[in-house]
Amino acid sequence: MTALELNNRICEILDEKKAEDITILEVAHLTIIADYFVIATARSTAQAKALAENVEEKLSKEGIEPSRVEGTREGRWVVMDYGSTIVHIFNDETRMLYCLDKLWADGNNLTKYSK
Repeated sequence: MTALELNNRICEILDEKKAEDITILEVAHLTIIADYFVIATARSTAQAKALAENVEEKLSKEGIEPSRVEGTREGRWVVMDYGSTIVHIFNDETRMLYCLDKLWADGNNLTKYSK
């Protein structure tokens, strides 16, 4: 599966569980840690946990495992490392506080997910 296919699959899974404001940021030209960030908002910490668990479960069934997952216990900011793509699932307040969309966007690298 290519990085773009992985991004789209992650977005589909997040959308199935009603994640909001799903965004893909291409960051390969800005950092070596990943090629893409997929960022989504959950309405609550419980939803953030559920979104992360659903992404991990569905991708695992497809043979894709994260190298690391952090933040599921607190549910304010869950980070899932899939190598070329890092998934960030925030609750509303935490997403507004850290503004990754604005921090990493350069005007041409941000795509809003839509079906």
